[in-house]
Amino acid sequence: MSRIVARPLTRENFAPFGDVIDMGGDNRYPINGGKAMRYHDLATAEAAGPNARVLISMVRGTPYEMPLKLTMVERHPLGSQAFIPLSPRPFLVVVCHDTKDGPGEPHAFLAGPGQGINYRRNLWHGVLTPIGEEQDFLIVDRGGDGSNLEEFYFSHPYEIHLS
Repeated sequence: MSRIVARPLTRENFAPFGDVIDMGGDNRYPINGGKAMRYHDLATAEAAGPNARVLISMVRGTPYEMPLKLTMVERHPLGSQAFIPLSPRPFLVVVCHDTKDGPGEPHAFLAGPGQGINYRRNLWHGVLTPIGEEQDFLIVDRGGDGSNLEEFYFSHPYEIHLS
Protein backbone atom coordinates (compact mmCIF):
# COMPACT_ATOMS: atom_id res chain seq x y z
CA MET A 1 0.00 0.00 0.00
CA SER A 2 1.45 3.40 -0.98
CA ARG A 3 1.66 5.97 1.83
CA ILE A 4 0.70 9.60 1.16
CA VAL A 5 0.92 12.40 3.72
CA ALA A 6 -1.56 15.28 3.51
CA ARG A 7 -0.02 18.73 3.24
CA PRO A 8 -1.62 22.06 4.17
CA LEU A 9 -4.15 23.41 1.70
CA THR A 10 -3.02 26.67 0.07
CA ARG A 11 -4.15 28.50 -3.05
CA GLU A 12 -0.78 27.86 -4.66
CA ASN A 13 -0.47 24.11 -4.07
CA PHE A 14 -4.13 23.43 -4.92
CA ALA A 15 -4.24 25.61 -8.08
CA PRO A 16 -3.71 22.70 -10.53
CA PHE A 17 -6.88 21.04 -9.16
CA GLY A 18 -9.30 23.91 -8.49
CA ASP A 19 -9.96 26.79 -6.14
CA VAL A 20 -9.48 27.30 -2.41
CA ILE A 21 -12.52 29.06 -0.97
CA ASP A 22 -11.69 31.19 2.06
CA MET A 23 -11.52 34.80 3.20
CA GLY A 24 -7.98 35.33 1.97
CA GLY A 25 -6.83 37.13 -1.13
CA ASP A 26 -7.15 40.70 -2.32
CA ASN A 27 -10.52 40.56 -4.08
CA ARG A 28 -12.62 41.99 -1.25
CA TYR A 29 -14.57 45.15 -0.61
CA PRO A 30 -17.03 46.58 1.93
CA ILE A 31 -20.78 46.35 1.34
CA ASN A 32 -23.92 47.19 3.30
CA GLY A 33 -22.73 50.62 4.34
CA GLY A 34 -19.39 49.26 5.51
CA LYS A 35 -20.98 46.76 7.92
CA ALA A 36 -19.90 43.72 5.91
CA MET A 37 -16.84 42.68 3.89
CA ARG A 38 -17.50 40.79 0.66
CA TYR A 39 -14.83 38.29 -0.43
CA HIS A 40 -15.63 38.26 -4.11
CA ASP A 41 -15.32 35.72 -6.94
CA LEU A 42 -13.67 32.94 -4.90
CA ALA A 43 -14.39 30.07 -7.33
CA THR A 44 -15.89 29.38 -10.73
CA ALA A 45 -18.93 27.08 -10.80
CA GLU A 46 -19.05 25.07 -14.04
CA ALA A 47 -22.20 23.47 -15.44
CA ALA A 48 -22.18 21.98 -18.95
CA GLY A 49 -24.41 19.56 -20.85
CA PRO A 50 -28.14 19.29 -21.50
CA ASN A 51 -30.39 21.36 -19.21
CA ALA A 52 -27.40 22.22 -17.02
CA ARG A 53 -27.86 24.40 -13.96
CA VAL A 54 -25.88 25.23 -10.84
CA LEU A 55 -27.27 23.68 -7.64
CA ILE A 56 -26.75 24.67 -4.01
CA SER A 57 -27.18 21.85 -1.51
CA MET A 58 -26.11 20.88 2.01
CA VAL A 59 -24.66 17.62 3.30
CA ARG A 60 -23.73 16.19 6.69
CA GLY A 61 -20.57 14.08 6.37
CA THR A 62 -19.46 11.31 8.72
CA PRO A 63 -15.72 11.00 9.43
CA TYR A 64 -13.63 8.14 8.11
CA GLU A 65 -11.09 6.17 10.13
CA MET A 66 -7.55 7.50 9.76
CA PRO A 67 -5.25 6.73 8.13
CA LEU A 68 -7.67 6.72 5.21
CA LYS A 69 -7.61 3.63 2.97
CA LEU A 70 -8.25 5.22 -0.42
CA THR A 71 -9.71 2.64 -2.79
CA MET A 72 -11.83 4.83 -5.08
CA VAL A 73 -11.92 8.29 -6.63
CA GLU A 74 -14.63 9.94 -8.70
CA ARG A 75 -15.03 12.79 -11.17
CA HIS A 76 -17.84 14.87 -12.62
CA PRO A 77 -17.32 15.42 -16.36
CA LEU A 78 -20.11 17.98 -16.74
CA GLY A 79 -19.51 20.31 -13.80
CA SER A 80 -17.37 21.58 -10.97
CA GLN A 81 -18.10 20.66 -7.35
CA ALA A 82 -17.49 22.91 -4.33
CA PHE A 83 -17.54 21.94 -0.64
CA ILE A 84 -17.71 24.78 1.89
CA PRO A 85 -17.66 23.74 5.56
CA LEU A 86 -20.29 25.31 7.81
CA SER A 87 -18.15 24.87 10.92
CA PRO A 88 -14.51 25.76 11.59
CA ARG A 89 -13.22 22.19 11.36
CA PRO A 90 -10.57 20.68 9.10
CA PHE A 91 -11.29 18.07 6.44
CA LEU A 92 -9.21 15.94 4.09
CA VAL A 93 -9.04 16.72 0.36
CA VAL A 94 -7.72 14.07 -2.07
CA VAL A 95 -7.21 14.75 -5.79
CA CYS A 96 -5.51 13.07 -8.76
CA HIS A 97 -4.28 14.32 -12.12
CA ASP A 98 -5.83 12.55 -15.11
CA THR A 99 -3.54 10.23 -17.09
CA LYS A 100 -4.09 8.08 -20.19
CA ASP A 101 -4.72 5.14 -17.82
CA GLY A 102 -7.11 6.95 -15.47
CA PRO A 103 -6.29 8.83 -12.26
CA GLY A 104 -2.63 9.30 -11.37
CA GLU A 105 -1.11 9.10 -7.89
CA PRO A 106 -3.24 10.92 -5.30
CA HIS A 107 -2.32 14.25 -3.73
CA ALA A 108 -3.71 14.90 -0.26
CA PHE A 109 -4.38 18.26 1.42
CA LEU A 110 -5.62 19.20 4.86
CA ALA A 111 -8.17 22.01 4.64
CA GLY A 112 -7.86 24.27 7.65
CA PRO A 113 -10.70 25.87 9.59
CA GLY A 114 -12.64 28.23 7.33
CA GLN A 115 -11.32 26.78 4.06
CA GLY A 116 -13.47 25.21 1.37
CA ILE A 117 -12.56 23.85 -2.05
CA ASN A 118 -13.91 23.86 -5.59
CA TYR A 119 -12.93 20.87 -7.74
CA ARG A 120 -12.60 21.73 -11.41
CA ARG A 121 -14.87 19.96 -13.86
CA ASN A 122 -13.65 16.42 -14.71
CA LEU A 123 -11.06 16.30 -11.87
CA TRP A 124 -10.51 12.96 -10.11
CA HIS A 125 -11.09 13.40 -6.37
CA GLY A 126 -11.79 11.46 -3.21
CA VAL A 127 -15.11 11.51 -1.42
CA LEU A 128 -15.97 14.09 1.24
CA THR A 129 -13.79 13.24 4.26
CA PRO A 130 -14.49 15.09 7.54
CA ILE A 131 -11.98 14.47 10.32
CA GLY A 132 -12.89 13.40 13.85
CA GLU A 133 -16.62 14.19 13.95
CA GLU A 134 -19.65 14.83 11.75
CA GLN A 135 -19.44 18.00 9.73
CA ASP A 136 -21.93 20.00 7.65
CA PHE A 137 -21.04 21.44 4.24
CA LEU A 138 -22.62 23.67 1.64
CA ILE A 139 -22.25 22.12 -1.84
CA VAL A 140 -22.30 23.99 -5.15
CA ASP A 141 -22.40 21.65 -8.14
CA ARG A 142 -24.16 20.79 -11.38
CA GLY A 143 -27.67 19.53 -11.97
CA GLY A 144 -29.26 18.63 -15.30
CA ASP A 145 -29.59 15.79 -17.77
CA GLY A 146 -26.79 13.35 -18.55
CA SER A 147 -24.44 11.28 -16.44
CA ASN A 148 -22.17 13.48 -14.32
CA LEU A 149 -20.42 10.81 -12.24
CA GLU A 150 -17.55 8.46 -13.06
CA GLU A 151 -15.86 6.25 -10.46
CA PHE A 152 -12.45 4.60 -10.56
CA TYR A 153 -11.32 1.81 -8.20
CA PHE A 154 -7.58 1.44 -7.62
CA SER A 155 -6.12 -2.06 -7.93
CA HIS A 156 -4.11 -1.36 -4.74
CA PRO A 157 -5.35 1.09 -2.09
CA TYR A 158 -3.42 4.15 -1.00
CA GLU A 159 -2.99 4.97 2.68
CA ILE A 160 -3.52 8.68 3.39
CA HIS A 161 -2.00 10.07 6.62
CA LEU A 162 -2.63 13.43 8.23
CA SER A 163 1.03 13.76 9.32
